[in-house]
Amino acid sequence: MSLSKAAAATRTAASPAVRGPRRSVLFFAFAFAVIADPVSSVAYAIEAALRALHGDLALLLPTMSLVIGLVVIVTANYWQLVRRFPKGGGAAAAAGRAFGARWTFLPIGALVVDFVLTIGISIAAAASAVIALLPGLAPVRIPLALLLLLVVAGLTWFGHGGRLLFAVMTVAFVLISVAVLILGFASPHSSGHAAATTDPGRPAALAVVLAFPVAMALATGIEAPSTAIAQLGQLDDTHRRRFGRGTLALLLVIVGGLTLALTALAVRLHIGIPSADSTQIADIAHAAAGPGWLYDAFQLTSSLLLLAAASSSFQAGPGLLKALAGTADRPGVLPPVLGRINRHHTPYWSVVVYLAAAALIIVAATGQEQELVLFYAVAVFVSFLIGLVAMARFAHREQKTGLAWMNGLAAAAVAFTLAVNLLRGWPMLSLAATVLIAAGLYARWTRAARPAGIEDVEARAEAE
Repeated sequence: MSLSKAAAATRTAASPAVRGPRRSVLFFAFAFAVIADPVSSVAYAIEAALRALHGDLALLLPTMSLVIGLVVIVTANYWQLVRRFPKGGGAAAAAGRAFGARWTFLPIGALVVDFVLTIGISIAAAASAVIALLPGLAPVRIPLALLLLLVVAGLTWFGHGGRLLFAVMTVAFVLISVAVLILGFASPHSSGHAAATTDPGRPAALAVVLAFPVAMALATGIEAPSTAIAQLGQLDDTHRRRFGRGTLALLLVIVGGLTLALTALAVRLHIGIPSADSTQIADIAHAAAGPGWLYDAFQLTSSLLLLAAASSSFQAGPGLLKALAGTADRPGVLPPVLGRINRHHTPYWSVVVYLAAAALIIVAATGQEQELVLFYAVAVFVSFLIGLVAMARFAHREQKTGLAWMNGLAAAAVAFTLAVNLLRGWPMLSLAATVLIAAGLYARWTRAARPAGIEDVEARAEAE
């Protein structure tokens, strides 16, 4: 048993049992904080689909229904991953054990890129939410986004506290969204002026098939419960599985429910592609509630939730680099400087790396989150694909034919989604970055004499 495993076992054995109300509070804080990323994706995924449909509202609900269907498939795979790897690890652990340690680096590379894009798109979307509320800030969109980025990065300096705060932000957004939906369906303030149907320039079925991969940015964050359960050292494997699966179920209900309800409301109120200084989700809330406290609360909670999603990646991304840098007792594959921490256990140089990368893409996208959606929906799908193929191989080895077929078909659906997005051209940059990072990490791992345990690097990053 390695030192890290022995320490984890000692900590688990020594921890008092978590029962009753304490376990409920722990689950609340864990689950709602972990799902902040996918819930926040609602703020831009529906609009991304509508733009891909060239504003055709008649096809928006079928498109988003197809998106949720694929989210269900991906979630089912991570349900299996949580069962097989209750100590965390996600797709990296599955790839390493199914195909060999060298394959671990592909999902790791995808996650590194995904964390950068999560920060960038979340900050840009938060800036858009603020501008929709305060249009006078539109001329300073990029400085506003960079300021928000610096604030979130600065708060990361003080460590990994605030999980309960993230959970509260997620709940607040969900509750305000439900209030907006009820008012919008029962007694809306106004309706938009977008046509109910337009000509998408291609047959309806083809338009939907080509548009839904763009909105698969909604699926980002689904992998989080399968890795974040490594933080639950006070629980045994059985309860980690329950927490992980419970979080996945909650994620599916909330993200699926909010997405389809907001989409249906957009169609009902004829909310089309927004103006340059607004967002579709802001226009939906304004049409439903009108100007006033509810609209203001909606914009405020959505912006805070987006900042929480960025903060979560500002913790997870540098944490992954820190784990890859290793320790004095465990050789790493990255320079030790990336593992240096302050008194709050924050790997500050790794935070700087993510800060610089996120700032670069925010400036390149001129602070517009919709410019980043396509890139966002590529990197994490590489990880999804590897995880599904690995689970299909496990099922085949164990002669679970039905499960192998299900995972294989799911992998084909994910591969199709990935291919459609890549055929749009520029998203190839996300794939190229993923492959280059994976190749670089593999080369450094080889030069370091292939230290053991690389398959568990994601679990270590969360546990530490």
